[in-house]
Amino acid sequence: MAAVLAGGSLLAAGAGAGPARAAGEPAAYGFAAEARPVSGASTTSDAPRLAAGAVYQDVIRRDGKLIYRVDLDDAHHAYVSAVAVPPRGAELSYRDQLSVSLQDRDGSDCSGTTTQFGSADFARPLAAYAHRTLEADRSRCREAGSYYVVVERDGQDASSAEPWGLELRHVLEPTLSSSGPTEAPEGWPSASPAPPAGGPRERAGGTGFADAPGLTEGEWTDRIEPGESRFYRIPVDWGQQLFVSADLGSSAGGGFVSGALPVSLYNPALGLVDSADSLAYDGKQKSATLDPLPPVAYANRFASDTETNGMRFAGWYYLRVSLNPKVAQVFGKKPYGLTLRVNVEHDAAAAPPYAGPAGIFAVTDGDRRAAVDGASGTEPGGGGAMRLVAAGGIGAGTLLLGGLGAWTLLARRRAGAGPGGGTGAGAGGAPGAGGAPGYGPPQGGGW
Repeated sequence: MAAVLAGGSLLAAGAGAGPARAAGEPAAYGFAAEARPVSGASTTSDAPRLAAGAVYQDVIRRDGKLIYRVDLDDAHHAYVSAVAVPPRGAELSYRDQLSVSLQDRDGSDCSGTTTQFGSADFARPLAAYAHRTLEADRSRCREAGSYYVVVERDGQDASSAEPWGLELRHVLEPTLSSSGPTEAPEGWPSASPAPPAGGPRERAGGTGFADAPGLTEGEWTDRIEPGESRFYRIPVDWGQQLFVSADLGSSAGGGFVSGALPVSLYNPALGLVDSADSLAYDGKQKSATLDPLPPVAYANRFASDTETNGMRFAGWYYLRVSLNPKVAQVFGKKPYGLTLRVNVEHDAAAAPPYAGPAGIFAVTDGDRRAAVDGASGTEPGGGGAMRLVAAGGIGAGTLLLGGLGAWTLLARRRAGAGPGGGTGAGAGGAPGAGGAPGYGPPQGGGW
């Protein structure tokens, strides 16, 4: 009980709070408040287990390799993501990279991805994921049992040797109760939509994926420091198409900075969908625009290109915007104006026939309200932590609910309830114990 209550206090204390910083300094990355410490192993025999629905925190050294274990059934797709956080000011090369792979017990890769800093080679958070997708025409990686997550950091001789922080997540997606399309769509509308109406509104970005505020369609303004990364999230439902651009405001002075404003979009499982890293800044206002993306569809997972494959499920899509620290050297150390333009096209379509609760792979009414209010996943009603637990089936939230139910039962008994008091509906019918509301399929066309 003490552990349960302490965990609840930790979640409450971390809700919506970013790391403290000195005036004029860019904010550090905001790790999830509920992240559990873990130490990856050097061999599969010693690999610690990652529970579905939980968040973990670790560190990885240059040219390091860490191994974790996940126990999977044969009825869920599985995703494991790693967010790498180099120290602010670390010297990096465009070739420094983070790789994540998921392997079966025979050492075969189920999948894997690698992400690099590219031409904008300055320290900023990067994320990559690996997955086990149950495909009818694939015999490997379908069995229930232990699988191994391998996270590797490949550094260069000229790069800083400091450890990078790691934030790890493991989530599950149910399979379908009936068969559906097995080929990715070949085309979709790619014309840029009209600018969002309503004029600019202010919304301060988060310091990490955990405290990223929600955005709806519209024009949003913020301020960003050189060397800082800002995070936002947008609910995108089945059949909807997302268009995003980021504008860096003008500044007095002359000069030139390449790779000034890298922008990356991640899907609900924190897989990289698309990025725009080549914006060159000369003091005049500049815009970075992501390529047109396909509407969200289950069949997108059968595509070979990253952009289509990543738009495989509904849920919160995350936007990371970073400002190159060289901007401060050329144009001055100060906050710079940032404008985001977000379009979400088309009405929501029907969800695919999942065989269980969709968890984070859905857009609920609560998510839509959180986007309007700018709530993050750490805030009440933010649609984050509890739905992550629902997707995994286990985790800190389940323990917390069970502990609070036991606490309520104990309090009722001590209050002198009559015979049987506290052992009826109050003991077994705690609100929230049976699945979160809002998982019903949206009204609309096919999935």
